[in-house]
Amino acid sequence: MKTKTKKTAKIDAKFDFKTIKTFEDACTKLALDPTQLPDVSMIPEEFRKPIINAYKLMIIYKAINDGWAPDWSDADQYKYYPYFRVLSSGFGFSHSAYYFTYTNTHVSSRLCTDTSEKAMYIAEQFKAEYQEYFLYS
Repeated sequence: MKTKTKKTAKIDAKFDFKTIKTFEDACTKLALDPTQLPDVSMIPEEFRKPIINAYKLMIIYKAINDGWAPDWSDADQYKYYPYFRVLSSGFGFSHSAYYFTYTNTHVSSRLCTDTSEKAMYIAEQFKAEYQEYFLYS
C-alpha cells in the first residue's frame, strides 16, 4: 500500500521592510518602548528635536535593516543612503546613493542600508523625521 506524503509549501521568511511605517513600528520590531526617548534636558532647546530625531532614525534604520550592519572595513560592500536637497521651495528627497571605495560619508554612518530600495523607502516614509534632524528651528 502506497502512502501519500503531504508536500508543504516552503514559506519565504524574508522580512518585508515596508511593514515599518512609523517609529512605533520600528520600536515594536526591536522590542523597544517608543516612549523611552533620550533625555536631552541638559541640551539647549534648539538642539533637542534634531537629537531626538537622529535617535529615531537610527532605530528606524536598525529595524528596516533587519540584522544587516554596514562593514566599514569592506570597500566592496555597497552602503545606500538617501540624498536630500534643501531648496528655497522646501526640503525634498532627491535620490539614493552609495559609496563603496572610500569611507567619506555625507550622513551618519549608521543611517545607511544594503539596498537603494530601502534607502528610498526610508527617505519617503520618514521625511518628517529627516526634516527635524536636518532642519531644526
